[in-house]
Amino acid sequence: QVQLVESGGGLVQPGGSLRLSCTVSGSIVSIYTMAWYRQAPGKQRELVAIIIFSGSTDYADSVKGRFAISRDNAKNTGYLQMNSLKPDDTAVYYCNARDATSLYWGQGTQVTVSS
Repeated sequence: QVQLVESGGGLVQPGGSLRLSCTVSGSIVSIYTMAWYRQAPGKQRELVAIIIFSGSTDYADSVKGRFAISRDNAKNTGYLQMNSLKPDDTAVYYCNARDATSLYWGQGTQVTVSS
């Protein structure tokens, strides 16, 4: 059984920073991609950032230059460094991981940007 556990969410003021972590455990052989999605109230879940095994990354236009995705393959952990946060970044953030056969999701962590 594969589990993804996110951490690092919370309340932050506009302009502040947070670092989210996503740790993968269980019977996963090799992670091809890890990604972060977010879902704000009343909106669809959207892709924020993705990183593939080689290290290549891609970002939503709304977070380019502010967010950075990374991963530690040895620890099966992914990270999302979020800087210059805006109220529009408020959402539940989910990570996922894909191996050769399946896509796995975490339970989400709340990020609230407010003064």
